Amino acid sequence: MRRRLAAVALAFSIAACSAPTEVRQAPPGESAFVYAQNLDVVTDWDPASSYSNDIIAFQNIYETLTIWNPVTKKAGPRLATSWNASADGKSWTFRLRSGVTFHTGKPLDAAAVKASVERTMKAGAGASYIWDSVESIQVTGPLSVTFSLKYAAPLDLTASAAYSAYIYDTSVVEQAKSGKIDAGSGPYTIDKWQKGAEDELTLKAYPGYWGGWDRPHYRTVKYRVVPDPGQAWRQLQSGEVSFVQRLSPRLFARAAVTPGVRTSRMPSFQTAMMLFNTVKGPLRDVRVRRALQRAVDYRGLIRALDGAGVAASGIVPEGLPGHERGRVPSQDLAEAARLLQRAGYGPNGRPLRLSLTYAEGDADQRALVVRLAATLRTLNVTLDARAMPWLAQWELGKKRGQDIFVMYWWPDYADGYSWFGNVFRSGTPPVFNLTYLKDPATDSMIDQLPVLNVTDRAAAAKAIQQTTTRLIDLRAVAALPWVVRYQRAYLGGISGYDDNPAYPDVVFVYDLRPSA
Repeated sequence: MRRRLAAVALAFSIAACSAPTEVRQAPPGESAFVYAQNLDVVTDWDPASSYSNDIIAFQNIYETLTIWNPVTKKAGPRLATSWNASADGKSWTFRLRSGVTFHTGKPLDAAAVKASVERTMKAGAGASYIWDSVESIQVTGPLSVTFSLKYAAPLDLTASAAYSAYIYDTSVVEQAKSGKIDAGSGPYTIDKWQKGAEDELTLKAYPGYWGGWDRPHYRTVKYRVVPDPGQAWRQLQSGEVSFVQRLSPRLFARAAVTPGVRTSRMPSFQTAMMLFNTVKGPLRDVRVRRALQRAVDYRGLIRALDGAGVAASGIVPEGLPGHERGRVPSQDLAEAARLLQRAGYGPNGRPLRLSLTYAEGDADQRALVVRLAATLRTLNVTLDARAMPWLAQWELGKKRGQDIFVMYWWPDYADGYSWFGNVFRSGTPPVFNLTYLKDPATDSMIDQLPVLNVTDRAAAAKAIQQTTTRLIDLRAVAALPWVVRYQRAYLGGISGYDDNPAYPDVVFVYDLRPSA
C-alpha cells in the first residue's frame, strides 16, 4: 500500500524562482483543472486492485458507499444516503441513492453493490482485505443491501476506504483495464489516457452524474506528470497547471506570498516509521531497539523538514480515534549509550553495524538517515543505509533482509486499526508487518479493536493507547519520527478546496468552483 508516497522523488534543493506580479487565471469558459503530479498517475485500472497513485484520479471517476468527513470525523453519505447496524455490529444495511447510473448507463442498484464488493473480495488484491469481516451480502430491496459479518466491524468506515471500496459496473470492468473506458459512477469519466506522456490522463464531465451540473464546475480534469517540483511551480505561476501536490519548503514559502496563488498546509494521516527487525540480527535484543528509539533526533528532524512534518505522538496521528497527546518522543543519548552498553555495544563496547533501507529519492527520509548515521557514529554504531525503489525495498523487507525498514503508513480508512492490523499484527509470510513481531498477547489486543470500534468507541480508544504502550514502550518494535504535513499550492481563483487526509493527495474536483 505504501508504494505511492514512498516512491516520491522530491528535489527539495531546487532554488525558488522569482514570482511574477500576478499569476495568470484562465477565463472560466476555457478553464480545465490541471493537477501536477510527480509520478505516473495510473498503474492499475482495476478498481478492485488499484492501490497506488491511481487514487488521485479514481476518486473522481469511482465512488464509494460512504465518504469520511474530516469535520464530523465520521462516515458521511455518498452512494449510500443512510445506513444502520445491528446492536452487535454484525449486520449492516445500506440504503442507496436513487437515480444513480454508471458511465455505461447501467443503473447503480443494490445488485451492483453486491456484485462489486464480491468481485473485489474474490480478487484478493490491493486493499481487498478491508472486507475480511464480510460473511455474505444480500440484496434486500432494489436500493437496499445488507452485509452480514463474521465479527463486529465499523462497516460504515470500511465502505469509505480510499482503496478497494469502489462500487463499479462489473459487466465492463475487464474492458476498463485498458484505460479506454471506465466502470465508475463519479462526476468524471475517461476522455484520454496516454501512458508515459506528460499529459497522461484527461477526464471529462459525465453528463448523467447524479449531482448535476447546474452550478459552476470544472468540466475537464487533466493530470500532468511533472517530476521536477521547480518546473511544477513555474507552470503554476504561468497558469499552465491549477494545483501542485507538494512543494519544497522554500518553494512553498514563495507560493505563500505570490499574488494569484493560494496555499494549503495541514497535517496528514501519513506517518513516517522506522520498523525494527525483531527476529534476526542485533535488533533481536530489545535493549538495542530501545537505544535506537532514543538516538533519533526528533526535534532536529522537525526543524530540518521546515514545515513538511509535525511531531508524531503515539502510533495513531491526530484527528483519528486513539490518538494520544503528550506522547512525543525525545532524544536521550545518555540513555541510548547506557542501553547499548548493557547489550555489550556502545562507546566502550563492541562496534555495532546496522543495515537500513529507505525510499530512493525521498529527501525527508534521507534527512532522517543522514542525521541518524551521524548520531550513531558517536555511539560506536555504523549505519549502512541503502536507498531503494519502493518495490525492491519491500521485496527485501519481506525476506527480512535489513535491520531497520523506513517507510510511510496511512490508513485504508480513517481509523487507527489500520496501523495495528496491517503493520504490527503477526503475519506469515510478512506483508507490511516488517518488524516481524510474533506476540500472541499483542495480537489479542489488536484483534479486539474492530469490535470495540463498533460497540464501545471510548474503550476502543483506550485499547489503542494500551496497544501503543505495549508496542513502543515494552516491545520497542519501532520509532515514529514525524507525521507528514501537506504543503499544496493552487491558483487563487479556485474556491471550495478542502484537503481530506483520509484520501491522500486527492482533489475532489467536482466540489471546486472555477475562477470567476
